[in-house]
Amino acid sequence: RKDAQFLYADDQGVHFMDENTFEQFALPEDVLGESIYYLTDGLKVLLLFYKNRCLDIDLPTSVALKVADTEPGIRGNTVSGATKSATLETGLTLQIPLFIEPGEVIKVDTRTGEYIERAGS
Repeated sequence: RKDAQFLYADDQGVHFMDENTFEQFALPEDVLGESIYYLTDGLKVLLLFYKNRCLDIDLPTSVALKVADTEPGIRGNTVSGATKSATLETGLTLQIPLFIEPGEVIKVDTRTGEYIERAGS
């Protein structure tokens, strides 16, 4: 197990820093799978290794991500629980309530990939 901090992703892989030794290392994107959509600068995660090979990543149960793009909410639509599609800063696409606009920060459940609530701007 390694406590690590996400630094950035590039064509060399996904870069982390070991929280204990401050050593930086990169992992291939395919090792992380869908988890890559929840990584933001400075996010602290737990990486699980076996024989120097990363097997899994343990994310926080929720993360705050900025809405990059979404269609405008339809004024007057009062259907309870109505949603629209949104793309977040990491490329994750999910359904959000009609009142959320681009630029807002929302909390997303990393286990289900679903909207939880507004997190602030």
